[in-house]
Amino acid sequence: MALVAGWAGALGVAPALAQSAVSVAPAASANPAPVAPAAPAAAAPGAKPAAAPTRSLPNRFAGRAGAYYKVLWGVDSLSVKTVESGEIIRFAWRVLDPDKARVLNAKASEPTLFDERAGVSLVVPSLENVGMMRQTAAPEAGRTYWMAFSNKGRLVKRGDRVSVVVGQFRADGLVVD
Repeated sequence: MALVAGWAGALGVAPALAQSAVSVAPAASANPAPVAPAAPAAAAPGAKPAAAPTRSLPNRFAGRAGAYYKVLWGVDSLSVKTVESGEIIRFAWRVLDPDKARVLNAKASEPTLFDERAGVSLVVPSLENVGMMRQTAAPEAGRTYWMAFSNKGRLVKRGDRVSVVVGQFRADGLVVD
């Protein structure tokens, strides 16, 4: 301890402060007190704090595709996601103009989802007691609608680029989330 105090005195630090930095546990203590971690050093002035890591998501629409769907079909917020452990692919959209978006909810049209990478074409299943797994009510502005495609065998995977066709409507290059 005397050596530490002498060394600290040579550096211009008060001996009392040098002794407080050294922790000596008593030998007879049954439960030693936890030692608090040292406080982190202050950042240099002008240094930027470390940024939190971010997750990079693929761009939903390339170029002017988003404006194209808004103007021509009256929809936006197109999304394709895997649900139910990948057994179902959910296609969802938000209606801006009900008249233009009517084709997406038409009962007569048969929706299809194409994945060129996997070489498959998925359809909306029709269940015995429930019917087709899609919404066919008249669209209303501001509401979000969906349809579910059967992905038996989990051939379509997250990150794949797919095309959705419903009647005359076609959305190409949608990324599966």
